[in-house]
Amino acid sequence: MLSLLSHGVTAEPVEVSLWRHLANETEVNASLAAIARFNQRQSQWRIVPDFIPEHTYTQALTAAARADVLPCIIDIDQPLVPNFAWNDVIRPLDGLIDQSVLSTINASGKGTYRGEVYSVGQFDVSLALFTRRSLLKKISVRIPTSDHPWSKVEFMHVIRATKGLGEYDYPFDMRPHDKTEWISYAWAPLMRSWGADLINRDNYTQADGVLNSPEAVAFGQWVQQLVHDKLMDPAPKDDAGFPDGRVAVQLNGSWALPYYDKAVGDDLLVLPLPDFGHGTVVGGGSWHWAVSRTCSNVPAAKAFITFLLSIDEMAYIANGVSPTPHVTGLFPTRREAVAQTPYYAEGGKWRMIYEFSERFAKLRPETPAYSVISSSYKKAMADILDGMPVKTALDLAVEKIETTIKRHQYYRDK
Repeated sequence: MLSLLSHGVTAEPVEVSLWRHLANETEVNASLAAIARFNQRQSQWRIVPDFIPEHTYTQALTAAARADVLPCIIDIDQPLVPNFAWNDVIRPLDGLIDQSVLSTINASGKGTYRGEVYSVGQFDVSLALFTRRSLLKKISVRIPTSDHPWSKVEFMHVIRATKGLGEYDYPFDMRPHDKTEWISYAWAPLMRSWGADLINRDNYTQADGVLNSPEAVAFGQWVQQLVHDKLMDPAPKDDAGFPDGRVAVQLNGSWALPYYDKAVGDDLLVLPLPDFGHGTVVGGGSWHWAVSRTCSNVPAAKAFITFLLSIDEMAYIANGVSPTPHVTGLFPTRREAVAQTPYYAEGGKWRMIYEFSERFAKLRPETPAYSVISSSYKKAMADILDGMPVKTALDLAVEKIETTIKRHQYYRDK
């Protein structure tokens, strides 16, 4: 049979499927632009993306994995990577992605399980406190720095002094209404700063004495105190309290920076989280790329992910997709790429966001049990907000976590 090429007909590129969660418009547009650049750069493959709403994304991945219909390339929230690896849903990237590239990606840009890399991320985000310069001047308090964050005493003085102005119904917002991964990603680091954690990281099987420790109970009681003293709304109606001026200080992720920068302008302050006694801690690890075990076109997946990990592509997603760079709230996971981002490079306007991550980031527990750890913690925090005794709520979470780990035979190899 004569080939199509012998008749002067060029073969169509092979379509390669990709799934990712539906994020904010800026991030989605940046992702689409990267896919378009890859498709235009070569003619062998064509990446075909499918965007799935975040609140159903993990369930969709799990269902597709059980049916053996996962696409070749998927994005996964970094803490869920060990479970997908343990279930043999994704393949190791060691030996697939060049070591010279993997070695330059920071810890929060890699998802690992049992010493092997299973996912890689182009970017990370960081937690911060967002407030106004004019407010701190009004209540006569210092602006904290990475070298000298606020202590618990200082932070509570800020919140109470702000409440005393009579200008805010609730001066502080920790976004307790967010039902996604937010509570585990953002509140657990605060709890770690109190001296507690989600699980014993020496064995990843013991939550008793850790998640319900005296330090964890003290953190939960502090949350209840914020609500009782009307320093924080336990059920805010939306995320707009800070930019609208209804909230004085907000805990949020750097992904909110573009909106706050536009709304607040030069009065905006981006501050490190307080040190509640055991050092400042922020969450680490964002959405990563992985290759499914059932992928039928591994060379294409390798080529695409390698392309995304290039210095230029990392800088593109951090710099935005408009003709001129604009802040996105996302920063690269390779230092060389950070240097090419005007906002996060040395001397950049929002350099502090990158430094918060570099100095204070701690990964969520890297264990197949993370999903039950997260769901149990979120349930405990919701119960605490509703007034349940803190120790009772945390004991119930510990019981759920340890029972699930035992039922899965401590996640031994299958």
